[in-house]
Amino acid sequence: MRTVRLFLILLVALLGLPTLAGAQSVSSGDITVHYSAIPTTTLTPAVARQYGITRSASRALVNIAVRKGKPGADVAVPSRVTATVTNLNGQRQEMTLREVKEGDAVYYLGETRINGNETLTFEIEVRPQGRSEPIRASFRQEFFVH
Repeated sequence: MRTVRLFLILLVALLGLPTLAGAQSVSSGDITVHYSAIPTTTLTPAVARQYGITRSASRALVNIAVRKGKPGADVAVPSRVTATVTNLNGQRQEMTLREVKEGDAVYYLGETRINGNETLTFEIEVRPQGRSEPIRASFRQEFFVH
């Protein structure tokens, strides 16, 4: 339970949000991949600086974490993570993700451009350390530029 609590605290601190609205996950065996995407303007300037993230109305942040075990007893799993983003016009872009380690937490961050009010589809492929088969997830996120 302590590890899950730590993960949630770190996720909320990173995102600078009061809740985990929009956070999603997919599981395969004992591995769970958590993912979310938010406008970078929802980050506080301090958090954005700390993680080298550009705060802009035209930028979105993807956050991915890979955990192994049952909730409450799960641990971070270093993984090879790739992601692509596609807009409604079919324009597809490979995302550059970077691994961030804080204590026993490991997560992967990537940024992409958003143009006005836009719906993006994210496709994630995760290869957890020690596994040959990837875990795939796809999700759609709407962004509204103010």
